[in-house]
Amino acid sequence: MTGSIVLFTTAALIGATLAADPSLATLPLAVQQLATMLATIPAALILRRLGRKLGFISGALIGLAGASLGAIAVLNSNFVLFCIATLLYGTFNGFVGYYRFAAADVASESFRSRAISFVVAGGIVAAIVGPGLAIWTKDWLSVAFAGGLLAIAGLQLLAIALLTMVQMPSLTHHTQSDSGRRLTAIAQQPVFIVAVLGSMIGYGVMALLMTATPLAMVTVHHSFGTAASVIQWHVLGMFVPSLFTGFLIARFGVLTIILVGIGLNGACIAVNLAGTDATNFYVALLLLGVGWNFMFIGSTTLLTEAYAPVERAKTQATHDFLMFSFVAFATFLSGQVLTSLGWKAVNYTGLGMISVVLVAVLWLRQQRSPVRLKSADR
Repeated sequence: MTGSIVLFTTAALIGATLAADPSLATLPLAVQQLATMLATIPAALILRRLGRKLGFISGALIGLAGASLGAIAVLNSNFVLFCIATLLYGTFNGFVGYYRFAAADVASESFRSRAISFVVAGGIVAAIVGPGLAIWTKDWLSVAFAGGLLAIAGLQLLAIALLTMVQMPSLTHHTQSDSGRRLTAIAQQPVFIVAVLGSMIGYGVMALLMTATPLAMVTVHHSFGTAASVIQWHVLGMFVPSLFTGFLIARFGVLTIILVGIGLNGACIAVNLAGTDATNFYVALLLLGVGWNFMFIGSTTLLTEAYAPVERAKTQATHDFLMFSFVAFATFLSGQVLTSLGWKAVNYTGLGMISVVLVAVLWLRQQRSPVRLKSADR
C-alpha cells in the first residue's frame, strides 16, 4: 500500500511531464488500474495453484520489476516505457486485493468484517510513510520523482522478505463437480449486485477525485509538498477508520455503513465545489478517504453473503475484475474531464456516480426490511 501511495502521489505529475498531450497525464495510472483489472482472475488462479505464500511473492516480484522499470523510464523521459512500468505495477496490485479475502477466509463469521477491516488498516502505515517518502525521494536522482520509484522497488523487496516469514493456511481445493452454482446465478443475486456497485463506485469516485487532486492543486499554484500532504490526510482517512469499521458494521449493519460512506463522498464533493483553498482540499480528501473506507469494507463484507465457500474464488475474482474495470475507467476519465472541463466538472461527475449506488443500496435495504419484520414477529 505504501508503494501505491507513492505512485498515486507522483504518477499524474510524472505523466504531465513526460506526455506530449497534457490530457494523457493520468493515462499511466489508468493503465495501472486496467492491468489490475486484467490481473484479478489470473492472480486468483495462481494463488489457487501455487498457494497464498508463493502466489503473493510472485505478485511482489512483478511489482519489483514494474517499479524498477518506472525509474528507468523517468530517467530516460520515456512516457511509453513509464506506462509499461505502471502496467506491471498494476498487475502486482491484482494480487494485493486478495490479502483481505485471505483474512476473511480464515476468520469466523462473527469476526469476518473485523478481519477485513484490520487488513485494510495496514494502510495507516502507508498514510504516514507514503507521501513523506514521495517528498523525501523526489530529488534523490537527477530527474525528479525517479527516486520515488526506486523506493517503491525497495518496498517490494521488504514485502517479499516479510512474506517468507508468514505461515498461511492452504486454500481448499474442490473438484469441478463441487464448484457450487454457476457464476451467472451468483451474479443475479441482489446482494451481489449491490456489493459490486458499492465497491465499483466507491473505489471509482475515490480514484476519480484523488487522481485529479494533485493536478488541480498545482494548477491553482499550491506546492507539491502541500499536495503530498493533502494525499497523506486522504490516505489516513482511507485507513485509520479500519480500526473500528468492522465493529461499526457489526453494531449498525453493513448497509447503514455503506450509506454513511456515500454521504461522506457527497460531503467531499460539496467541499471541493465550495473553493480551491488548501483547506478545502484537506477537508474534502479526508472525507473522501473515510467515505471510501466505509463503502469498500462494507461492500466487501456484503459480498461474503453472496457465495458459499466452494464459490468464493470465482465470486471474489469477478467482483475485483468488475471493480478495477470501473476504477481504470474513472482514473482515465479524471484526466480527460479535468483538462477539458475543469475541476468542478470532475466533482459533478463523481456526484452522478454516487447517486447510482445510493439508489441501489436504498433499494436493497427496502428489499430486506420485510424479512427483518417477519423475524421480529417470530
